Amino acid sequence: VQLQASGGGLVQAGDSLRLSCAASGRTFSSYAMGWFRQAPGKEREFVAAISWSSIMTYYADSVKGRFTISRDNAKNTVYLQMNSLKPEDTAVYYCAADRAYVREYASKYSYWGQGTLVTVSS
Repeated sequence: VQLQASGGGLVQAGDSLRLSCAASGRTFSSYAMGWFRQAPGKEREFVAAISWSSIMTYYADSVKGRFTISRDNAKNTVYLQMNSLKPEDTAVYYCAADRAYVREYASKYSYWGQGTLVTVSS
């Protein structure tokens, strides 16, 4: 599976942004997906995860209620809708895939995209 994240950009605090992660291959629907982020000088952190069927979703406390993960298996794409953005959301955002629903465990994801930069100004 190859992953291509997009949709990042420069926004102001309080704005919204939607990230997309397009996956190659015909088996996308059998993969659980996750979003992670890495801010400058900080370690990568978990943001959100979704099961292959979209029945299960899981969020980091820092984004719960503001971010929504979703997927469209017909389009081989997973989304991260980010609302009420804050300067501390500034980071490179990565999508990841695995056949198991591994939620926040980054080391368990088998495939990673290249990242898209989100910058939130105050």
